[in-house]
Order: sequence, then C-alpha cells, then structure tokens
Amino acid sequence: MPEVEIMDKITSCCGLYITWTVRNEMQVVEVLNPLARDFKSVGNLRKDLDGLQEELAKAHNQLYLSESRVSSALDKLAQMETVVNERLLSDGSAFANTADCASLDPSTSLDTTTSTSSTVRVGAKKPKRRSLNISGPVKPYSANLKNFWYPVAFSSDLKDDTMVPIDCFEEQWVIFRGKDKRPGCVQNTCAHRACPLDLGSVNEGRITCPYHGWEYSTDGKCEKMPSTKMLNVRIRALPCFEQEGMVWIWPGDDTPTPTIPSLLPPSGFTIHAEIVMELPVEHGLLLDNLLDLAHAPFTHTSTFAKGWSVPSFVKFLTPTSGLQGYWDPYPIDMEFRPPCMVLSTIGISKPGKLEGKSTQQCATHLHQLHVCLPSSTNKTRLLYRMSLDFAPWMKHMPFMHLLWSHFAEKVLNEDLRLVLGQQDRMNNGANVWNWPVSYDKLGIRYRLWRDAVERGVDRLPFSNEIESGS
Repeated sequence: MPEVEIMDKITSCCGLYITWTVRNEMQVVEVLNPLARDFKSVGNLRKDLDGLQEELAKAHNQLYLSESRVSSALDKLAQMETVVNERLLSDGSAFANTADCASLDPSTSLDTTTSTSSTVRVGAKKPKRRSLNISGPVKPYSANLKNFWYPVAFSSDLKDDTMVPIDCFEEQWVIFRGKDKRPGCVQNTCAHRACPLDLGSVNEGRITCPYHGWEYSTDGKCEKMPSTKMLNVRIRALPCFEQEGMVWIWPGDDTPTPTIPSLLPPSGFTIHAEIVMELPVEHGLLLDNLLDLAHAPFTHTSTFAKGWSVPSFVKFLTPTSGLQGYWDPYPIDMEFRPPCMVLSTIGISKPGKLEGKSTQQCATHLHQLHVCLPSSTNKTRLLYRMSLDFAPWMKHMPFMHLLWSHFAEKVLNEDLRLVLGQQDRMNNGANVWNWPVSYDKLGIRYRLWRDAVERGVDRLPFSNEIESGS
C-alpha cells in the first residue's frame, strides 16, 4: 500500500497528529471522548433524540414494565441494601464508639448531627442526618496503615546507574539497584553527617554519599569508608520487591505478607503511559476525588468529559461487602484496591450517554491505575498508568509519551484546584465529608476501611478477604 494511503488510514482512525498545537490537544480529547465528535448541531441532536425516544418506546413495549413497578423494585432494592449495611456495621465494621452506629448506612453517613432544614414543622422533633467527620489538620499517620505493600516507582524509571528518591509516611528513602540488579530501598540519609544520599551516585550496585564517599549496599550496610578506618555502620533499609513493572516497599514494622497484588491492566490492553507526579495534597483527599465520578461533567469540561450531559441521577452500584462496582449511567467500572490504589475501566465508545450502562456495551476502553502514595500529611506521590485496548501502534509514535503526559496533567489540574481548596478549609476546621449522598458510596467505604485499619480491628469491613497487611 502506498505511503500516502497508509497515512490517510491512520488519520481516519485516530484523527491525531503529533504536533504541539491546540489542535493536537483537541484531537486527543476526541480520541478519548467520541461524544465530542457527535456534538455537531441542533439538527443532529434532534435526530439523535428522536432515535433514542424510539428505542426507549420499543424497550418499554418489550419489557412490559410500568413506571410504578420499576419504582417499587428500586425502593425494595434500596431497603434491602440498607438492612444489610446496618447488619454489617452492627458487627463493628464502622465507628463503634457511637451509640446508634448499628443503624448507620455506610453509603450515606457516620456521625450524627441535626439538620437545619426549613421544612421541619415548629414543635416537631428535628430529623437526624449523619456525616463523616473528616475535619481539622491531618493527624499523624497510624502505624497500622504502614503494614501494607506500597508501589512507589515504575521499573522503567529505575536504571542500573540511577536512583529514585521518595518520601513515604513523613520519612525520606532512596531506591536503587544492587549488584544483582534487584531494587533496594534505604534511608536517604548518610550515617556519617546526614547528607542526602540521592545527591550522590550509584556505582556497581552501591549508592555513594557525595560528601565523603561512603558507599552503601541495598541492605543498608556501609561497605566503603575512604580515608578512614572501616567501621561497622548500617542505615535503615526496607523490604523491597519488584513485580510486573513496579517497585514495592513495606514501610511497616510487621512481617511483610508473602504476596503482592497484581496491578496489570486486563488482558487485551496495551500500556501507553506511565507518569509520576508529586502533588501538594494529602493522599486521602486525592483518593476521595478519584473514587468520585459524579463531579466529571462539572469539573472536567475541557478534557475527557467535554460535551457530557448532566444525568438526573448518578449511582455507584456495588456488592454489599465490596470495594468495587460500576457507575450508572456512565460505562465505567471502578475499584478501590487497598491500601492506596484506584483501578478503573472506562468504555469510551459512548461516554456519558444513558444507554452506556455497562463497559461491555462499548467497543473500546481505557484502563487507568492511580497509586496515591502517602508521602506526608500534605503531599502525595501519584503513580499513573494508562492502557488502551485499541490502536496499539500509537505507543510507538514519536513523542507520544509527552502528549499523554500533557493530557494527564491537564485533567489532574482540573481536580487539583478543587482538592487544594478542600484541604485549606479542612485544615481550618471544615468537614470535607459533611453531607454525603448516594453517589458517594465508594468514597465512604474507603473512609470506613481506613478508619478500621487505623483502629487496628481484626476484620476489616466490606471484604472477607482484605485483612490488615494483606
């Protein structure tokens, strides 16, 4: 096939040219959001609306379901979910120090406060509402939260002669490869005069302090002290392991568990981008944001949610004891993976449209991994991995990684300005979970899970398999 025909075919499939212009950026949006391409004219919208109305009428005729029967079924489903959640929390999976905790629905509430609704009749008892109490400056991290495996770097960023400095739970560490090419994680402070080791270099599997040349192996042992008598000196080292393209550490005092969960995308996906960012927000607030999709049509209006309509009702449907599920009406599956990961699969054929209730109904998908490493109480190390199940050839196009990085940063900045505002108000006493609603379910469950970990309960909520340190 002539070269011109090949280029024409590529253009028609993806509409992406590698040029650093606004036009290029808009074409990336179109690749990830075909809905934007459908946003053409009033006439086309009316035609689409007529088609949708016809399909809806046919569906009603085929199913013979009246509006009242649907409403009744939804009411019964909500009632059953409330009963099951009440039983779950009565077994001690929520905050057991409140007297009425057993009647608490985790999809809506935690602590009791009095509603100030103007519809309450004079003299009548005011109704109660419940909320999570996430307010005030971030407290020091619990030691229990450290007893998990944490992914801290992508393998591709750790060459034989390079190092990766990281902060984790308010402590400084540095990762490098030893003589056996395996990664190690040691304290980023020389034992001699407290010089940061990451200012030095890595030679033959040892990290060298730039101040006086002391050299350390991946187990923390000092193996060379130039210009003085050799002493038995060792710095702290953490258990460190490499699996499936990521480097993991165990920052806690408990014995590490023997297994590490897989974070690879599903079969059929190709990894297109691996990006690391350092963000000035507490990791819990960032996880709250990532576990919430209802904000997309309001926040991400210039990136992936451009052209999305605002649904009348947004729900997150999940098993009673699970930390995963799917969004309705968006074709997106999502999971919180302890201790700090969010995995999502997004159907991008018809995003934001009501008929796209399942990712299986979409022909093409985007898979995302977000790792929110708690660097400190006001800083998060974010590891982002993006994969597609279509157009694998795009991975080999020149400068493509720069384009994905630019787009990911733009999406994140839309969120970051809001989360920074939340953090500022939280530090001044505001409750960032003051009034949860139905679509906050997954975020609430993350908060309940984290509280249980920090309190050291024997059995963590929402899963029979997730235990402390697993």
